[in-house]
Amino acid sequence: SLIFIMMKLFCLFPLYLSPFSLHSFPGQSLQTERPRLVAAMLGDDVVLPCHLGGSVNPDELVLEWGRLDLNPRFVFMWFEGSENENEQNTAYKGRTSLFTDRLKDGDVSLRLTGVKHSDNGRFRCYNPKEMKADSVDLLVGSASSPGASLSGLDVSSSGVMLDCSAAGWYPEPEMFWLDGDGNIMSAGAAEKSTDPDGVYTVSSRVTVEKRNNNNFTCRVQQRDINQSRETHIHVPAETFVGPSDWFLWYWTMTPSSDWLIR
Repeated sequence: SLIFIMMKLFCLFPLYLSPFSLHSFPGQSLQTERPRLVAAMLGDDVVLPCHLGGSVNPDELVLEWGRLDLNPRFVFMWFEGSENENEQNTAYKGRTSLFTDRLKDGDVSLRLTGVKHSDNGRFRCYNPKEMKADSVDLLVGSASSPGASLSGLDVSSSGVMLDCSAAGWYPEPEMFWLDGDGNIMSAGAAEKSTDPDGVYTVSSRVTVEKRNNNNFTCRVQQRDINQSRETHIHVPAETFVGPSDWFLWYWTMTPSSDWLIR
């Protein structure tokens, strides 16, 4: 049909037909509002909202959900009464669907299952008949609990060094230490690295000195996905020794040379 041919042409020449381009056409209505943000955790099922407004006949509806940064860009296509999988990106096969019972009300929201880090990005809901589009930004986050341990002695200060690390975080997290009263402690900048998917591993080391309450907390948080994880560690008072006693402490506390601070 003519509409299907138009959609094929749109695929070949996205710069000129895209509602995000600088060109406009008679009767074209562009979406100028800021894209909505949908945040989810790795593995969740999400709904990307889109509403056409007014009643819709599903047998006449032509709709494209896509991502302009992919090739092919089609995440989901609905063509006059049924799903069209011919041009669908393989990364989304079997993972996308519409709420068919809501189509008559103009609700063309996309259900996406088992979200992955590779799903991060901007999705576009496009109606080629009306030349209208809407956008949704999907943020897929992930988090894990940190692990903390005694690393060794800081001979210069008679303090104890604590290490903390956490893997599998996205987006980039913050890591900091708290003392037993909940106050943020002074520590060096956390070290961060990413894997090929951009997922973060973060680690931090702090030197603590003996105090009334030798309880410490390592916390990792990411505000964009509203996630926070922490772990607690207690340092026994006898662990803290003076400079003249540190060799004795080293041999009596552990047989491992990993405790020796070079």
